[in-house]
Amino acid sequence: MYDIIYIGGGLNYAGAIVAAKAGKKVALIESDMSQLGGVCLHKGCIPSKMFLHYSNLVYESSSEILQGALSLDIETLVEKKNALLKSVTKVVTKQCSHFELIEGKAKIIAPHKVAVNGEVYEGEYIVIGTGSSAFVPEGIEYNGDDIIISDDVLELTYIPKEIAIYGTGAIGLEMASFFATAGSSVTVIDRHDSLLKSAHPQITKALKEQFVNLGVTLLTNHSIQSASESPDGVQIRFEDGITLQTQMLLVATGRKPNVDVVATEEIEIKRGITTDEMFETTLAKHYAIGDCNAKLQLAHAARAEALHVTKQILGKSPKPLNLGHVVKFIHTLPMSYAVVGMGKNELENKQLPYKESLVLLKQFTYSVYNHAKNGLIVTYADEKSGKILGAEIFAPNAEELIASVAMSLAGDMNLTQAKETILAHPTFSEALERTFYKL
Repeated sequence: MYDIIYIGGGLNYAGAIVAAKAGKKVALIESDMSQLGGVCLHKGCIPSKMFLHYSNLVYESSSEILQGALSLDIETLVEKKNALLKSVTKVVTKQCSHFELIEGKAKIIAPHKVAVNGEVYEGEYIVIGTGSSAFVPEGIEYNGDDIIISDDVLELTYIPKEIAIYGTGAIGLEMASFFATAGSSVTVIDRHDSLLKSAHPQITKALKEQFVNLGVTLLTNHSIQSASESPDGVQIRFEDGITLQTQMLLVATGRKPNVDVVATEEIEIKRGITTDEMFETTLAKHYAIGDCNAKLQLAHAARAEALHVTKQILGKSPKPLNLGHVVKFIHTLPMSYAVVGMGKNELENKQLPYKESLVLLKQFTYSVYNHAKNGLIVTYADEKSGKILGAEIFAPNAEELIASVAMSLAGDMNLTQAKETILAHPTFSEALERTFYKL
């Protein structure tokens, strides 16, 4: 009998560490201990950002100021990536030494009962953090060779001369940036009529221009009916009957929550595992955090949720976690997109009265040598109270730049307070400062 059983060794492990150090008897169940730390560490944000970092160096080297040309050695990059992940996994495993690690595929067969490898473990509290898996639409014959998912990108032994990418979410757009800057001819296939429709219209336009400048071909309003291996690579057929031949196809059409851990009707499953605002499922003392609850597919959100649930179990009575204050970003190159709080699209859909301030980065000399002439920062405030509501940023390292806005939201700041902040020059943060003064 355990006080808490954590199922899934992704960011769930952060909660398990806190609980064990607080004196609770804890077990963490993970189907593959070599993957302890989760998808983000092994197959997601950590290695993908490493790949983007080095492909960006290739892009930077193409400047007319620099002589010579760089090329990406993908085999060495994969080797360095594997070495890094092996080292970090050892660190994570050591951090988990305060509780029992159980390897195997878990099933919740009844309230407080988890079956693993023919054994049944009992826990007063169960915290599910089983993550998500790549979704491959029907008709696409995935083979892991020339029809691949994002996991496979991280194990490539060569950079393809040409690649088609199906999907324009974070994975699709980030991988389009990687392959384009690494030297591939890239075609992005979008089922909709515009990239990043939820973003501010000027950001959507700027993002499109950025991809065009990288040489990326954009196919909008195209849905793949079938894709299969052919003698010349991959044969793609669209719903309108038109075909496309390409060397490789990356399927980046989203991820589906892993919910097969649930084998009891007392835990409801809809799009993901159903939870309330405190991440408790329809079965008392059973929680679901991270991708499997289908709220936010972000590693930092999963970690925050795991720690929040653990605080509840430890009797610390935390207030509900505001997922609207979680930073969301897409790491494209050379500029990335980040949003926190409410953006223009959400504010208009909710018909909330707001003030908007937009500053173009080309107004700042700093943008000239940072590939940011089409960048911009938009901030939003309540029309009456002046309370900061959110921001959208399209700039180099936007995910870093937006941190100060996230802190403003957490601190419930208004414009009077924001305008008292003096930010550094020359940086893009001074453009953020200017948006506050214009509100």
